[in-house]
Amino acid sequence: MHLLNLGILAHVDAGKTSLTERLLYTAGVIDEIGSVDAGNTRTDSLALERQRGITIKSAVVSFALDDVTVNLIDTPGHPDFIAEVERVLGVLDGAVLVVSAVEGVQPQTRVLMRTLRRLRIPTLVFVNKIDRRGAHHDAVLRALAERLTASVVPMGTADGLGTRDARFVPGLPFSALDVLADHDEELLTAYVEDTVSYDRLRAALAAQTRQALVHPVYFGSAVTGAGVGALVEGIRRLLPAADGDPRGPVSGSVFKVERGPAGEKVAYARMFSGTVRTRDRIRFGAAGASSDAGDLDDTRTEGRITAISVFDRGADVRDDLVAAGRIAKLWGLADIRIGDAFGEPRKECGHFFAPPTLETVVVAADGADRRDLHRALTLLAEQDPLIDLRHDEVRQETFVSLYGEVQKEVIQATLADEFGLDVTFRETTPLCVERPVGSGTAVEFNKKDGNPFLATVGLRVDPAPVGSGVAFRLEVELGSMPYAFFKAVEETVRETLGQGLHGWQIPDCTVTMTHSGYSPRQSHAHQGFDKSMSSTGYDFRGLTPLVLVEALRRAGTQVHEPMHRFRVEAPTDTLAALLPVLARLRAVPRTTQTRGASCVLEGEVPAAHVHELEQHLPGLTRGEGELESAFDHYAPMARGGTVPERRRTDLNPLNRKEYLLHLTRRVGG
Repeated sequence: MHLLNLGILAHVDAGKTSLTERLLYTAGVIDEIGSVDAGNTRTDSLALERQRGITIKSAVVSFALDDVTVNLIDTPGHPDFIAEVERVLGVLDGAVLVVSAVEGVQPQTRVLMRTLRRLRIPTLVFVNKIDRRGAHHDAVLRALAERLTASVVPMGTADGLGTRDARFVPGLPFSALDVLADHDEELLTAYVEDTVSYDRLRAALAAQTRQALVHPVYFGSAVTGAGVGALVEGIRRLLPAADGDPRGPVSGSVFKVERGPAGEKVAYARMFSGTVRTRDRIRFGAAGASSDAGDLDDTRTEGRITAISVFDRGADVRDDLVAAGRIAKLWGLADIRIGDAFGEPRKECGHFFAPPTLETVVVAADGADRRDLHRALTLLAEQDPLIDLRHDEVRQETFVSLYGEVQKEVIQATLADEFGLDVTFRETTPLCVERPVGSGTAVEFNKKDGNPFLATVGLRVDPAPVGSGVAFRLEVELGSMPYAFFKAVEETVRETLGQGLHGWQIPDCTVTMTHSGYSPRQSHAHQGFDKSMSSTGYDFRGLTPLVLVEALRRAGTQVHEPMHRFRVEAPTDTLAALLPVLARLRAVPRTTQTRGASCVLEGEVPAAHVHELEQHLPGLTRGEGELESAFDHYAPMARGGTVPERRRTDLNPLNRKEYLLHLTRRVGG
């Protein structure tokens, strides 16, 4: 028996959770199929998921298909919860992408398939809802080939579409040779010579599916069960087994963290190599970044595993160990975070999807304790790292980053249901970034020119390519002062770059330390260490923001706003009404195609106006318009316009007097 860690992915409402229920029923894990509408599905366990009928958090359930043990991970379909999907992708051996036979290929379908192909995750496609009125077969197959990938292989045909008697007739057509031969020269030769056997065809299909070169397509209905048997056979025969050596070095990854009944952290982890047992001590977290000062110390934490649960036949059961290939729940790692590697770290894959591009302020209702709200939001951020929190201590306000308005509603409901906190939100604003325009340098010397800190810090800021991140380098000797002071400067540089001259994060630049100096430890005769005469980490952490913002001032920064690429398909005769609205929203169509009575516009639009475009489109296109959009890039704000400012939540090193006053008060307090 082999293991398969399988993800179920789809655009919202394509029937993903219903398919999960049908698979569990087929495998004998449940005796009755749950309904999303009734709120009694196995994987949507949160009260909010049952109320709204959507998946918000990923869930794991295990079942056996003959000789294959499947750990099935049900993921959210709504784009506002794409972060949940992102974390799951890194632990999958294969996936099933669900598409509606009625709605066809939808915006999120395209985003998911692009990512699955980029990561080379073997994927089957299941076209669901063939029993629904308006279901299509040939049109959906064409859309899959045109809008997802040409490498799709139909695994049969569907009859009786749009009725309860709709069924799927399995059968691999020899026309699949046209797709399979593109990736196999020997098969192409046999094709030309007309010597391809049916067994050779099926073997080529299995091999190319496991390499993510082609994607078999099944039609069916999760409600009636049509086609599900054929899909199960495809899962068994075409998707690869989990690999990994149980005797190798321990290596795993955490893709979900939740809180247990007693408030303890529970980590969901995939084992890639080795075996972990209860009472084992493991190192976890991200290894320290490196700089020209040499590799930083490994910042990972060590913890002892106190309990393990593995997934088996629909439940998670306690076990003494978890071996390579399996998914487990781990207790005892109090400081564990989503995305942490443990044991021997694997190569970091980075983010698969775009970061959140919106931000809002969470406002507590009258009488609510703001500290309770901050603690609750911190717990939510533990479970979703892309809910980035910024806390303004002066105004006692907390900012959260978002993907969309639905996510805002879910946060509001979760705070009410789980924490008893009534909150509202301020208006959602786009999250911009700042980029240095040129190079700038600044330096402050120990005990000179009004420098109140016992430290010398000189920094140069230079632009860096988009996506390169922040690099910290040294032009001074590493031995010129204690290493802890260099580390304090680097950590403070990275923290300070979270708010540039206009308050926005500076994600890409190179910061070079050009000057360093300190006051050695001093003491009076027969007395101990004199802090007032000796440098400490506080001096370097306090001085660095002042030097860095001055270097940024001299370099200059430009604000860039998030831009989405968009695709609008609408009746051609509605363009006269649609184009002026696109212009008002600063949307720029780049290409226009006419397809019969329809027109397709593709271009870019500021993220700030996507929601408004969504609201206007139905009225402008008689309800026939379709919009898909996704973050694409950051673009410089138009010259001459108002530069958006983001309210600062730090001690404002842009104002030296105010900064030093606040710093003195904080230390004094």
